[in-house]
Formats: sequence, C-alpha cells, structure tokens
Amino acid sequence: MARVRRPSRGLTALSAGAVALLAGAVLAAPGGASASSPAAASSAASVADVSPFLARQLARTTSGLLPVMVHGETLADANRAVAAAGLTKVTSFDKIGVVVATGSEAAVERVRREPGVTYVEGNQPIRFLDDTSNVATRGAEAIETRTGADGSPLDGRGVSVAVIDSGVDPTHPYLQDDDGSAVVANLKTVCDPLEAFCSVQEVPNIVDTDTLSVGGHGTHVNGIVAGRPTKLAGGETVQGAAPGAKLVSLSTGAGLVIIGADAALNWVLENHEAPCGAGVPVAECPPIKVTNNSYGPTGGGEFDPNSATVKLQRALVDEGVVTVWAAGNDGGDGSTSLTNPPGQDPTGGILSVASYFDQDTGTRDGVVSEFSSRGQDGAQQTYPDVSAPGEAITSSCRLYLPICATGLDPRNGPGPLDLGTFNTISGTSMAAPHVAGIVAQLFQADPTATPAEIEAALKQTAYKYTDGAAYEAGDLGTTSFDKGYGLVDVVAATDALG
Repeated sequence: MARVRRPSRGLTALSAGAVALLAGAVLAAPGGASASSPAAASSAASVADVSPFLARQLARTTSGLLPVMVHGETLADANRAVAAAGLTKVTSFDKIGVVVATGSEAAVERVRREPGVTYVEGNQPIRFLDDTSNVATRGAEAIETRTGADGSPLDGRGVSVAVIDSGVDPTHPYLQDDDGSAVVANLKTVCDPLEAFCSVQEVPNIVDTDTLSVGGHGTHVNGIVAGRPTKLAGGETVQGAAPGAKLVSLSTGAGLVIIGADAALNWVLENHEAPCGAGVPVAECPPIKVTNNSYGPTGGGEFDPNSATVKLQRALVDEGVVTVWAAGNDGGDGSTSLTNPPGQDPTGGILSVASYFDQDTGTRDGVVSEFSSRGQDGAQQTYPDVSAPGEAITSSCRLYLPICATGLDPRNGPGPLDLGTFNTISGTSMAAPHVAGIVAQLFQADPTATPAEIEAALKQTAYKYTDGAAYEAGDLGTTSFDKGYGLVDVVAATDALG
C-alpha cells in the first residue's frame, strides 16, 4: 500500500456549542439529595466551578447568549437551578443529571451560586483527528485462526460499533453485505443555529450523511472499523479490522462542537442495547459494545473529570460499552502532554490510541508516527494506552469529498462506476477505529468480558516495538509516553481473554 507523502490528519473539530451541551449529561445520576437536603444546603454556600473554556468566555464579557451544561447533584437540582437563574432550558442528560441551557453571562454567573449545582460547562469546539494493516496487528491471523464464543470466525460478528463522526455513505461498496449495508442504524445530530441544542434523528439507511456534511472523514473511519473484504480494481484486497461487525453511524457533521458529540454519546448510552429499536432481532442489529471517537480539541489539554463527555463515557463503561479515542495529531516530545483529554481517563475500558506506521510492509517493528500526540514524560495518565496502524491507511473515501481529496493514493473500487472510491490518508483518527474493530473481535471472543478486562487484555499482550521513548513500569506491564503499552496484538489479546 502506498504511503501518503504528507499525512492528512483525521481529527475533526466540533463546534463549541455542540460539544458543551452534551458534556455534562452522562455521569450525574438522577435522584439523590433534594434541593432542601443538607448536601444541597452545603452547595448553596459555594460557587460551582466552571470549565476552562467557559471561564475564558466569561472573562471576555459578552452580551450574547451562552450555551452551557449545568451539572447538578441530582437532575432535579439542575432543573431547579436553571429556572431560578433565569436560564432557558434546552434539553437534559437525565442519567447524569445535566441540563443544557442558554442565557446571558449574568444568568450563568447566577446559576453557579444555586444550591445543588456542582459544575457549569461551556460548549468547547473540537475537531476530527485524522487497507488498515491487519498484518502488523495479527488481526487477519485472528480471523483465520481464532473463533468467537459461537464458533464463528473472529471477525467481530454479533457486535455493533457506534462511530461518532462526520457521517457515512451506507451504499459504499466497502460497506456492503450480501443482504444490504453493514450500516444498520444511520443517525444524524441536528443542532440549532447557536449550537445550544442538538438532537439525534434517525435517517433512512440509504442516505449518505457524509456527503450531506461535505465530509468524507466518517466514511473512511467506518471502513477501517468494519470494511467488508473487497477486491479493488488494481487486484489488491482490503478489509476492515472487524469485517463481520455491524455499524451504527452518528453523524455530527464536518464541523464539530462538544454538545453535538456529547449528544451522540448520550444517544449511545440510552440506546446501546437495541440501537435499531425494540423488536429488531439481535442477529440483524446487535447491541453496541464499543464506540469510536476520532475527534478532540487542538493541542490536547488537561483531563476534566467534571465534563459531560467523561461522565457519559464512564456511564457507558458501567453498562458494558468500551470507548475508544484518537490520541491526537499534535506530535510532541514528551515535555508537555498533547494527548486528547477524554482519552486520558484512567477508568478501565476507555482507550487512547497512538498512530503506528508499519512502513507499508506489515512489519511489527515499525515506528511511532511523527504526528501522533505524545503524553507528558513521567505523567502516565496522559500517555496513549496502545498503538495501532494510523499512517497510510486505505479505506472507503469518495474523491470529491474534502478529506478524501487530501489523500495521494486514490483507488477504484470493484465496480465499473466505483471510480476514486478508496483513498489513503493518515492520522490517529485512522488508528482509533482499528482498535474499535479489534474490541468488537474481543467481545465476540468473550461476550461476558467487562470493558476493563478488554483494556487489560490489549495492554498486557501489546507487542513492544522499540521505536521512540523507552518503556517504563506501568500498572499492567511497561508503557511509554509516545506509544503506550505497544502495538495491539489481536491473537495474543484473544488468547488472554480465553
């Protein structure tokens, strides 16, 4: 496979309004202390902290409306506080006790002082972190030599992967089964002009949400997760990491904000057990067991345990769903952390993925991609968890879409009209979906595994390629600030679960 001469980094930014709206909803549980309880009374004496992004907004003094996420000790506390402060409620994340609202700067300051409010979060912008190598990870070998709990080849079947991205073309030849598309649920996050309210809407499975978004990133990522074995016009065969898995696409558009992305995560939290709706057979539409997130803020940032994103992903882990994050495309030298903040979450089952380059040979002793974000040397929480192929990755990508046009190796698909339907691009956006597909394989191997057990199996069995920073003692073996525990090894991880 040809290498991209100048890697196109696949991390997409969310608009500020959409990101902030979702961030606070998942982790806070409904119920608990009432507004008149001792806990609420104690809160009244203090001023709730705000997210760094919102703090910067408030410091600038604005006369416009600010979209915020108000975190409460309970959902009732958050609702009451929003009303009392004069904010306008937009929506809520009921399972984590977060209310999304808009209002003036003065109203935002008032809500911080209301009893029962624990945190107020702004709507930070984010971006997407842009022939996956199944040889280097032994993924192809696992499909040939290992089976799932039901005795079928280990290709991810029986698992749905939720891909939160710019969208997907469900009709792309790389995503076709004999009986229809690999995309079993097609959804789109729709936000108001201020991006203070975002709702997730179902769209027909034939709708190309990636072209509607003028994106391309999402179709490429979906193909890396679960592209079906496809022979291209040039004679080569490509396939995704889990070519038997099903795909649930949640389109946030090509421009991202945290509220929109969090709304998508919240949808997964509320629908992962039956993503196609009640009554649809599991064989047709399996439960979601892993979600891929190839987006984040530019330049990394500090981990914020109070954010809605973190509350949502921890709630997902509690319900058996792994969350995979692209580490970022900001490079670095270990002097400071540049990795994607949500991926720094130490909770078992939340994975941050660095980009590995096999140098177009399938070698297991390649290099850490130069663009792959490094953690801070000595601060292990900021390190990526594992590495996976993310450089020079060929996948589904229509040449007329912006991200696809940046690739320098367009290829034709199997049909006479499939012109320029594949391309080769690079980024940790491409490494993360590789791991998401591998997680689907591991859940197929052991459907009873917990997210923490999946993470432990991947870390403890990762291949120790030696390029870059030296390994040091970690919780589950040895790790490094640039490549984490090493290159994922599907065969070894599967055996460790067994």
